[in-house]
Amino acid sequence: MLRWIRKHKKALVGISSGVGVFLAVVTMLTYRVMAADTDTASGNSLINIGISAGDGNDMASVLQMLLVLTVISLAPSILIMLTSFTRIVIVLHFTRAAIGTQTVPPNQVIIGLSLFLTFFVMSPTFTEIYDSALKPLSNNEISVEEAYETGVKPLKTFMLKQTSTKDLDTFFKIAGYEEGSVTSEDDISMTVLVPSFIISELRIAFIIGFLIYIPFIIIDMVVSSTLMSMGMMMLPPTTISAPFKILLFVMADGWNLIIGNLITTFK
Repeated sequence: MLRWIRKHKKALVGISSGVGVFLAVVTMLTYRVMAADTDTASGNSLINIGISAGDGNDMASVLQMLLVLTVISLAPSILIMLTSFTRIVIVLHFTRAAIGTQTVPPNQVIIGLSLFLTFFVMSPTFTEIYDSALKPLSNNEISVEEAYETGVKPLKTFMLKQTSTKDLDTFFKIAGYEEGSVTSEDDISMTVLVPSFIISELRIAFIIGFLIYIPFIIIDMVVSSTLMSMGMMMLPPTTISAPFKILLFVMADGWNLIIGNLITTFK
């Protein structure tokens, strides 16, 4: 490297000098343009840009726009956490893991199927929210606050139906609610209902996943004991049991059974 620098020393000096002159010229031109703009602005300019707070209406519209953008950015999380999506996608992942196929069906198929099943389960709730809140709001018949209070009721009803009392009591205690202070659904805030609903969904999904695992574990045990009795210690049991698990799943019409019974858990 040092030999190359010494060999091309003159060329490097010329290049650095040229770059320095170019930067100096650009700096001088920029300074002259800025000075001319300053002189023009100090006189009678044709265009003048100013920022004014006004009477607060502009700031309120900006805040409303930021609120709308925030809600749009959080829409995927709301769809995942406040609907039946959590239970469905976890059960489908448990099913794939129990069969033993690592990437079949792929994640895109599982998530897509979970989304369509979520829309199927939540369609009565979404329809009620649209008819009672969104449609009157678009027709300027109710305000935004009234639309929120009306639209959140069907979602609350669905979530309370799927939430266990034990989880609600836990978060009531954490939030500092007094015993007997909650007498109706309207007294339950979303800050308490949402985590209670998510924990209940996780519990139900894991219970269903455990039940799905049982027949496939029995197949693994039978195959492994058969291989040990035959003296095939070096042969992995999963290699032999995987086709039998797939065959059992297909013959029992597993997807129909799992998805059909999973949907009925929301009724």
